[in-house]
Amino acid sequence: MKNKACFILFLLVCTLNVTAQNKIRVYGYVIDTNNRGIELANVYFENTSIGTSTNKNGYYELMTEIGDSATLVYSMVGYKTFKHTLYPKQKILQISVELPSESKEMNDIEVIAQRRQSSTLDYLDPTKLRLMPNSSGGIESLLITFAGVSQNNELSSQYTVRGGNFDENIVYVNGIEVYRPLLIRAGQQEGLSFINPDMVNSVAFSSGGFDAKYGDKMSSVLDIDYRKPVKTEASASLGLLGASAYVGTANKKFTQMHGVRYKTSAYLLGTLDTKGEYSPSFVDYQTYLTYQLKPKVEFTFLGNFSQNSYQFVPESRETKFGTYNMGRNLMVWFEGQEKDLFRTLFGAFTVNYKPTNKTKLSFIASTFHTNENETYDILGEYELSEVKMDLKEENKKGAALGIGKYQEHARNRLKATVANVAHTGEYNSGNHKLVWGTTLQFENISDKISEWEWRDSAGYSLPFSDKMVKLYYNMKAETSLPSLRTTGFIQETYKKNFDAGFFTVTGGLRANYWTYNKELLISPRVSMAFFPHWKRDFSFRFASGVYYQAPFYKEIRDTLTDASGNVNIALNSDIKAQRSLHFVLGGDHYFRGWGRPFKFTTEAYLKLADRVETYTVDNVRVRYSGENDAKAYTAGVDFKLYGELVPGTDSWLNFSLMNSKEDIIGDSYINKIYDDDRNVISIEKIYPGWVSRPNEQRYSVSMMFQDYLPNNPKYKMNMKFIWSDGLPFGAPRSVQYRAAYRAPAYRRVDIGASRVLVSGTDKIMEKKWLKHVKNIWINFEVFNLLDFENVNSYFWVTDIYSHQYAAPNYLTSRQYNVKLLVDFK
Repeated sequence: MKNKACFILFLLVCTLNVTAQNKIRVYGYVIDTNNRGIELANVYFENTSIGTSTNKNGYYELMTEIGDSATLVYSMVGYKTFKHTLYPKQKILQISVELPSESKEMNDIEVIAQRRQSSTLDYLDPTKLRLMPNSSGGIESLLITFAGVSQNNELSSQYTVRGGNFDENIVYVNGIEVYRPLLIRAGQQEGLSFINPDMVNSVAFSSGGFDAKYGDKMSSVLDIDYRKPVKTEASASLGLLGASAYVGTANKKFTQMHGVRYKTSAYLLGTLDTKGEYSPSFVDYQTYLTYQLKPKVEFTFLGNFSQNSYQFVPESRETKFGTYNMGRNLMVWFEGQEKDLFRTLFGAFTVNYKPTNKTKLSFIASTFHTNENETYDILGEYELSEVKMDLKEENKKGAALGIGKYQEHARNRLKATVANVAHTGEYNSGNHKLVWGTTLQFENISDKISEWEWRDSAGYSLPFSDKMVKLYYNMKAETSLPSLRTTGFIQETYKKNFDAGFFTVTGGLRANYWTYNKELLISPRVSMAFFPHWKRDFSFRFASGVYYQAPFYKEIRDTLTDASGNVNIALNSDIKAQRSLHFVLGGDHYFRGWGRPFKFTTEAYLKLADRVETYTVDNVRVRYSGENDAKAYTAGVDFKLYGELVPGTDSWLNFSLMNSKEDIIGDSYINKIYDDDRNVISIEKIYPGWVSRPNEQRYSVSMMFQDYLPNNPKYKMNMKFIWSDGLPFGAPRSVQYRAAYRAPAYRRVDIGASRVLVSGTDKIMEKKWLKHVKNIWINFEVFNLLDFENVNSYFWVTDIYSHQYAAPNYLTSRQYNVKLLVDFK
């Protein structure tokens, strides 16, 4: 099977299209006298209709059949026209030209301001990465292109940014904050994220130090804009992991988009150590409608319905771990099942009013509702045994080190409604831009939790008591939380061109008040950028501000343990928002290497946090302590090289270093020192001090590389590579061993090879039944190409000597996927 798959991949990448042998391919760059690419320049063959426009990097590409000679014309408003005559002796020609300016009075700085990053917000064109291998199916997989972003679970669309957790990232779609289900605890349950990649127009992202107009989170902001179709368009895709369909139409006043997605991860889950019947089913429908009532008035509506259904009947699990000299094998036999259902509804109605060319006003009303049910009863019987060093598989099993049982039970139900009305405005007078907004939000959450875990080791219930049977873990809650939240912001951007360079500064103030804890948050933020008038193209930026993690329902759940060891949840009305002071210093260097455009980015950052809530991470579930019980800091530096390693394609390489520590206030443990006869000779109280935070990744390397066959660009290859530090972990409910260990590094290589069939150039597309098809992409993907064993979390077991072992829960192994994408005319 493995050899066949590799052979298919080889054929897909290396086969040449014989129909293209009579054609010539011409490509290159159109640049100005400052060595910058000219966007939207016209490149065409004289006296023909064959032509194209350059992209933002000045790149163009043409394929045609020509005779003895042909003349290429390069033109752009404001630049002198250039002509070049070809006498082709080769099938592939690279021609780059420099267009001088027609007017010496052109204001170059306006071009720079449009194309250069003037804040911590960076942008990405999602259409260029449509074929990137992606096992989760969400656009969040693209975020590894941004500095400081880490993803350590291919089953999940969640991501961490510069030491933060999943809940510290805020997501906007068309300026409206969107939410995800609250009960999800594993990537297997997660399904589809809110964002539909088929409907996305632009992606903007900031890893910290973002403007005041963005909400109260401490790590990052993802700002997505859905596009407005200008004509009828449609696409569909089908693969082993799901399917999707999209259609958009437009007329003079009305535009509409509709997208349907279906995902099933059963194929991927079959590679996990735990074998059984996986039945995940995830369905999502979205629509985006716009209506231009008058030239100055527009109505829009964004709607979404999603349902995640996850059913699982486990059968057995076998996990080998340890070292070569001290190997261990964990075997588990299961009974029972898990049934989860998550349904969400979202709707947002917006009125956009533009009274003048300088002023924009928006009025928004939106509602989000989620109904979540998590139920499972799973009984497991396990055996922990030695693994002998023997070449024969049948002789490797050694003596049993521990046997036991455990049972996990849950009946968790949560309903949440978030409804708000908001107003945003913008006034742009050229060098000055004023932005403001205010929101009134109602939140109503009801939660019923009943979950417990019982463990038995060698006939003794854990934790052992000779007076009663104790549960290893249990939690109960029945809570309701209605509340109001108001937010507001104002920010001003000022731009000025000096002799030394172009300067821009943005300052803003954000306020947040929540009726539940009666806390008013004031968040001042500032960012500035400088583009010096140097011969070499550099830019510099700095951002700072006070950022709060405004508490939501999960953060205020405080756990109270009674005398019998039962854990109950009480909502902590005294909780305060976590607070972080950000400093971000960065710069970009734009240059051309081998005639192609590149950008090298460096960003250093420091985050000082107090009123921190400690938390633990299990898979994708974040459990908070429910108290402001720590202080923390995070410092690091990110490097990114972005550019066209292959002409006309974007590739990048990221490298990050980070140090993230926290100090829990008042935590301690007793350390006993024994003599040779196991008698206690001294007792010492230890204060751990600064320890690694749960999402501290000391280093991370990621790369995305795109390529194609030079003589036939219809054959493309995309490769994604991640190598990042393992996350800290420790024994459960142990102060002494909190973050005492570290998981192995997360390593993963995904690769995809594709072939596009284009209407008008491929003979098969001349079929009558394909007359409405524009393109057909055939994509073959290999996930985890090198079959690395990545660890997601740990299951702790105890042997007959009362030694605890952390049995790793491995993620998916190598897997293949075939996907068909069709674009309709």
